[in-house]
Amino acid sequence: MQRARKVLALVGNHAVAYAVKQAKPQVLAVFPITPQTTMLERLAEYIAEGELKAELVKIESEHSAMATIFGAAVAGARVFTATSSQGLLYMTEMIYWVGGARVPLVAAVATRAIAAPWSILDDHHDFVSKRDAIWIQMMAENVQDAYDLTLMAFRISEDPNLLLPVMMGFDGFILTHTMERLEVLNDEEVDEFLPPRKFNLIDFEDPVSIGQVADSSEYIKYRYSAMKAMENAKSVIEEVSKEYSKLVGRNVPGLVEDFMCDDADYANVAMGAWSGDVREAVRRLRGEGIKACLLKVKTFRPFPKELIRKYLSERRAVLAMDRAYSYGLGGVLASEVKSAMYGLQVPVYNFVAGLGGQDVRPSVVVDMVKKLREGTLQEEVWLV
Repeated sequence: MQRARKVLALVGNHAVAYAVKQAKPQVLAVFPITPQTTMLERLAEYIAEGELKAELVKIESEHSAMATIFGAAVAGARVFTATSSQGLLYMTEMIYWVGGARVPLVAAVATRAIAAPWSILDDHHDFVSKRDAIWIQMMAENVQDAYDLTLMAFRISEDPNLLLPVMMGFDGFILTHTMERLEVLNDEEVDEFLPPRKFNLIDFEDPVSIGQVADSSEYIKYRYSAMKAMENAKSVIEEVSKEYSKLVGRNVPGLVEDFMCDDADYANVAMGAWSGDVREAVRRLRGEGIKACLLKVKTFRPFPKELIRKYLSERRAVLAMDRAYSYGLGGVLASEVKSAMYGLQVPVYNFVAGLGGQDVRPSVVVDMVKKLREGTLQEEVWLV
């Protein structure tokens, strides 16, 4: 008989720490940075109290944190780190090493604006800046999502047919420091879903080099292999999400999640915590007879372009909402959506807002969709 599951009230940082504890990593290397710090503190408490048997390496920088778990993962350990904003940028050299070497590990990113000017509040510039680093990138909407995706990330990353690092993003302060209700799995259920890692990159009886020099004829083969692995990741993510959904008894999509898209005329595409605000805006619009919907992007890399086309091809217009901007091009998510929808006769508009922690309420989204419907919305709109 299945034991009753716990229902807890946790802030996002503590929910991720709880999931990490249940995943039983052997090595952690985390350098504190706002708004991630309380996650590190909780993990240190778990180790001090004997609830997590792991080596917490006290390092001097984020670059060293990623280098540390890179080495530990290559040696066969399950590993974890977390960072944010400037810390993620400081990790960048090692992030590309990890992705290029196809090393399975998990990093949580509490999303935060990038200086200058200085800000400790939320947007997605740090997270999306690593979109070409050969990492799977997943983004949570709420605290439950952050817990679920952390457990799924370990399973996805360590799939022997994949072996790619996973970055789990969740919005700084909006989720990291907000307390919500969530259901957590029993430790025994997690052990069954996420058994100990068995595949090692190094055979100590027959060692090989990692990250060796590749000449021009070989280098492109490594990159081609990485491209194929990232494409294959879509099916692995879907398989893991189906298994996890069955385990928890609720639907936990892996790539995208739609809300009222079946008959919608106007679609909002969003990623992260403000998906909840868009969901509320959709309810209000439906109440006024306007057929709007939400398509939430849960996996940013690999970008689910096939599902984007599937859900958006029959809409009258699409509003892509961005908390990150590629200067000289446009909103990052909007650019991805436009690329995915190439050849379809569906206009895609871009709404750029929420940068540096700017508050974006459901009423603002309602207003944008109404202007979209009236044909008075510009192709790119900033909330300033």
